[in-house]
Amino acid sequence: MIVRDFFFKPLKSITTLTALLFLLSHAYAQELKINDLEYFETQGVNVLVYNNLFTGGFNDEKNAGIELIHHGVRTAQGGAVRLSNTPEQWDLVPEIPTRKVDRASKSIESTLRYKDYDFDSRVIVTAKGNGLEIAVYLDKPIPKELEGSAGFNLEFLPSQYWNKAYLVDGRYNRFPRYVVGNSVARPNNEKPKQFKGYKTYDDRGTGKFVDPLPLERGRTFLLAPDEPSRLVKITSPDVDIMLFDGRVLAQNGWFVVRSILPTGKTGKVLTWTVEPNAIKGWVREPNIGFSQVGYIPKQQKVAVIELDKKDKPLATASLFKMGNDGSVSKVFSGNVVSWGDYYKYHYVKFDFTSVTTPGIYYIQYGNFKTNDFLIESSVYDKITDATSDIWIPIHMDHMSVNEAYRVWHGEPFKEGYLQAPPNTDHFDMHAQGPTTDTKYKALEPIPGLNVGGFFDAGDFDIETGANINVVQNFVQTWEHFKPLRDQTFVDQKQRYVDLHRPDGTPDVLQFIEHGTLNLVAQAEIVGHMTQTLSNAVLDNYHHLGDAASLTDGLPYNPNLGPYEIAKDGRSSGVKDDMWAFTSRNPRIDLYAATMFAAASRALKGYNDDLSARALVQSKRLLKEATDLLATKPEDNSPWGASANVSTNLQLYVATGEKQYRDKFQELIWPALDRNVNFTLLTALNAVPHMDASFKEKLRPYVVKYADYMKGLEKENPYGVPIVLTNWAGSGAILSFGTTICFASQYFPDVVAPGEAFKATNWLFGCHPYHNYSLVATVGATRPKAVFYGNNRADFSFIPGNVAPGILFRKPDHFENYDDWPFLWGQNEGTIAGNTNYLIFGSAFKNLVK
Repeated sequence: MIVRDFFFKPLKSITTLTALLFLLSHAYAQELKINDLEYFETQGVNVLVYNNLFTGGFNDEKNAGIELIHHGVRTAQGGAVRLSNTPEQWDLVPEIPTRKVDRASKSIESTLRYKDYDFDSRVIVTAKGNGLEIAVYLDKPIPKELEGSAGFNLEFLPSQYWNKAYLVDGRYNRFPRYVVGNSVARPNNEKPKQFKGYKTYDDRGTGKFVDPLPLERGRTFLLAPDEPSRLVKITSPDVDIMLFDGRVLAQNGWFVVRSILPTGKTGKVLTWTVEPNAIKGWVREPNIGFSQVGYIPKQQKVAVIELDKKDKPLATASLFKMGNDGSVSKVFSGNVVSWGDYYKYHYVKFDFTSVTTPGIYYIQYGNFKTNDFLIESSVYDKITDATSDIWIPIHMDHMSVNEAYRVWHGEPFKEGYLQAPPNTDHFDMHAQGPTTDTKYKALEPIPGLNVGGFFDAGDFDIETGANINVVQNFVQTWEHFKPLRDQTFVDQKQRYVDLHRPDGTPDVLQFIEHGTLNLVAQAEIVGHMTQTLSNAVLDNYHHLGDAASLTDGLPYNPNLGPYEIAKDGRSSGVKDDMWAFTSRNPRIDLYAATMFAAASRALKGYNDDLSARALVQSKRLLKEATDLLATKPEDNSPWGASANVSTNLQLYVATGEKQYRDKFQELIWPALDRNVNFTLLTALNAVPHMDASFKEKLRPYVVKYADYMKGLEKENPYGVPIVLTNWAGSGAILSFGTTICFASQYFPDVVAPGEAFKATNWLFGCHPYHNYSLVATVGATRPKAVFYGNNRADFSFIPGNVAPGILFRKPDHFENYDDWPFLWGQNEGTIAGNTNYLIFGSAFKNLVK
């Protein structure tokens, strides 16, 4: 409050303010020490030094390097020697082959290597006083081609700094809410040195490649002096420090503090002192985890409260009920029971299961109270409506999608798809092999693929594997639960979709048709399944906005000049056509065979022609893929082991032919022995189609899964499988919940139906970091507000989107930004993930009933 109050008083001089803030920051700061997890720590400040490394896939994911977790929020990252003022996602990143912790010298040292330029540097981070010294060492001078480009960067999260003040050598300024800054075009449209070099990058117009200019330059920076929880002081005795706004080049850019490395020098060539302010006595506020959707009266109701380890747990918590007249009364007090430590925090639980009276409630723990929620028998009835009514139809490819006065997108990719050239590396982790594996030549149009299918996620490609999973999810939803919900108008002839407009056909049936149309076209026209139908041009790939404006809708004509349109208006010289990556993968063919068999059943009586075509392709792909795999080394992954199992089950259910049943019976038991957690759901799906002996033979595996579930109660305070990789774990929890729903249906004496509430609790707010629902618009007063969708530049969401969720950052930090959508590993809903939510939500609602 001292800093805040001071800011509203008349200022005699900026110098006086700077000096006072400097003294205050030192008064609050505490010495940083290397802890047992090998990062620098004091209460309120964690500084990670290459605990998380840059990846070789998407390169700069804004999740690596030197990172600052400032009063519980990761506010800075990317600290490293970089080759750009404002690095983008596909820019070159350094390898970090060595990392050494020296407790005696209170330092962490790492080597950073750019092998493309044979350029190595060493970064040594040392605890000094109330902050850290960051020093860069060179054993050889910077390579000639990197002079003026190589520099040390540290990036700060815009959403935590915009509208806050900063000072540079006493000059006052403010971080802009929206990108503001100047840039210069590179001479002769020169590509930056850090650029990864995709040959298909669009170079339309003069000055496509630009350099942002610094917002400020100086030797002493004070960031956010008006906000003590974000105050950071950065100084350098030997080099100028610059501040850039990375959003000039990309909406996901951060504020970048940077110094250029001097040329022709070796040894210690750069020194920064970084002093993050630590508020004296700061303790993180409790995170009271509960279901934002609410609870049915009879279910178990347990809030999980996440506490700072320096926060002394209280003995009790209370439940308050809101009266119909607006009054509030305490209706229950109960003991708070300690669960224990889990990574960075301590966890306690508050059980209020005994409260069953319908009404509006909130939880109070000490001085902290939650937003309100419901206890009522119908709270789960609509949990999938936004996903099926809005998110899924918006992601229908090759269709115009309208909602009331809003057009979500026009009809995309009218020009169709070209054959990807051999030996092409794609920027989304795909590659075309040495041949096309088709009858089509490089860049030859492949007719008939521009039909059906679903956008993968926040981009506009059709990921074949994901779309296979999607159709399978729709079929399971249809066959198990027959949802007759009809809120979407779909016309394949007009290629038109209108939301909130019934057309007399169940929506899920139309979704099955739409996905199958594209996948059958791939099998029939290409001869097998593609890897992906995706962008040839990087500019198009990261396009935000209407998918129909991503390309010009006209086939590319190599006889025309760049951006020229033919006189008949039917082709253009724009190289923006999408590509089909067609290298054959028999595993994908097997999954497609599984899906085609299932889709053929669901479509029978609705679209008999498509049903018959799907069954033909299922049988063909099963035979061809099996023959191809017989010539390859055994695939021991769970995915590889389960593909044949599922395909034979689905073909048996579709045809009733004994050969498929026998093959399924032969394969399922070894698959369960290898990985019961992964395969059990497939086995459970078979129960209605097999005899009683199959079910009894399956029982020990269900018991084994139940033991796994009990183990999760001891593993973490939420009792669910928590994923600790660079993609958060909503998908694993959806699979977990779906397995429980079906296991409890067939084996209620082994798996209690109530176990499934663990999954909904997590999804709807009972999880680490915050208590927001992870499903857009589904929850009480606080579902997540921003997601990584194709409208992410607007800091918005598409209703029904399911976030990947709570992302783990090594070695002990969980996070989910709700003010910054651009980290896909925690905020990007995918078509496969959201249809997994549809099948889980349907199974869960059926269980509740």
